[in-house]
Amino acid sequence: MDKKKLIQIFEDKNVGTVLIDEPMKNHTSFKIGGPVDIMILPTSEEEIKRAVKICREENLDFMIMGNGSNMLVKDGGIRGVIIKLNENFKKIEVRGNRIYAQAGALLNAISRVALENSLSGFEFATGIPGALGGAITMNAGAYGGEMKDVVESVRVLDKSGEIKEYSNKEMNFRYRGSRVEDEGLIVLNIVFKLNSGKKEEIKATIDDLTYKRTSKQPLEWPSGGSTFKRPEGYFAGKLIDDSGLRGLRYRGAQVSKKHCGFVINADDATCKDVLTLIDIIKKTVKDNYDVELEREIKLLGEDL
Repeated sequence: MDKKKLIQIFEDKNVGTVLIDEPMKNHTSFKIGGPVDIMILPTSEEEIKRAVKICREENLDFMIMGNGSNMLVKDGGIRGVIIKLNENFKKIEVRGNRIYAQAGALLNAISRVALENSLSGFEFATGIPGALGGAITMNAGAYGGEMKDVVESVRVLDKSGEIKEYSNKEMNFRYRGSRVEDEGLIVLNIVFKLNSGKKEEIKATIDDLTYKRTSKQPLEWPSGGSTFKRPEGYFAGKLIDDSGLRGLRYRGAQVSKKHCGFVINADDATCKDVLTLIDIIKKTVKDNYDVELEREIKLLGEDL
């Protein structure tokens, strides 16, 4: 990859800010990861469209990312291009009982806007980490609510480079999945249809859910959220705790003392530290309970 040549192509085509050899630890909630060859920070649909078009024309591996809240990047970094939709693509607008939001908007920010405008229905998303694009892709949910309950329509960029808009039904939402994942779509903008409510009641619900999260999850530490998927018939955190692993540490990585389902970056951990600790956890739980834990965090990149 001739990085200088590619950067010149991206800059000439006006795709937004272009970064070279950007450390991924600066862009993930785990605060871990080596550099990506090229990172692009577009600010509009057209810039996203142009960046994707160049990647395809130049046969470059590329991926879209938001807030990096469910990613663990290897210490050797990522070869290719990352198009990041977050701080640069996060506009939120209210029109009546509808909220229009760009894919990089954080769920917490949308929740605050809904509260300020006395709109109910989005409370469940309070505290869910990450940006909206990823939440739509996986139909994120918590506390009895999911994205599919409040989405009216989704604007996407498809693999042919065309911008399309799909209704809620056309999105094929299901448990932790959607049409976005099925067809390799790129989420651009979302319209939410909410209900008018009483601000004090909405705030009370948000405060209650915020307390439930902060009191039970180690949000004060860098992590990738829940490390393991929930095994059928069990809770991963309880299996780990019952195996005597609460607080277990391997170099900079540690099983959270607050919630054993989280592996945290306790002290400048490397990806290798985290993966080694995950392997120890999986083997111990398998030996003790004959249950295979499956990693939920998305692993990307190359080893050093």
